[in-house]
Amino acid sequence: MRLYLTGYMGTGKSTLGRKIAKRTELPFFDTDKMVEEAEGAEVADIITYAGESYFREAERRALEQTAEVENAVISTGGGLPMWGDNQAWIAEHGVSVYLKRAPEQIISRLSPHGRQKRPKIRGLNDEELLAFMREHLAEREPTYLKADIVIDCSEVSDYEIADRLCDLLTGGNE
Repeated sequence: MRLYLTGYMGTGKSTLGRKIAKRTELPFFDTDKMVEEAEGAEVADIITYAGESYFREAERRALEQTAEVENAVISTGGGLPMWGDNQAWIAEHGVSVYLKRAPEQIISRLSPHGRQKRPKIRGLNDEELLAFMREHLAEREPTYLKADIVIDCSEVSDYEIADRLCDLLTGGNE
């Protein structure tokens, strides 16, 4: 089974994905890292110098590469499900999980480095960041909610989320 972790930036897709992959001994893919390796540049630089459309096309190529592996844990970029038919593609090729977090919770999780490396939020103060996230998340949530599984992360710990998803991948036999 391919498990696709979706959700807004800073929700823990990559962190949880690595933990789940390690515990289940499955390969882990992070579409942002795949794009960076293929392009030889960081996501922020790709978007700045080549444009968002170019980045989204590279991101789609990375997504399609994940279908080459039968069983894996895949962390997607926050905007990946929004572009083209990516959400439908994910639904066809695996099980999707939306890691749902409130903007306030996301902000508390973002390190200063995490804020700097994301072009859309770089330079925003806390108040501006909160307003941006609320608006942006409201636009994206209808797509995120198309996931097979929605986990409200404000109600459970990362450890509990990892347990639940490991059980899903192993059929409860971890």
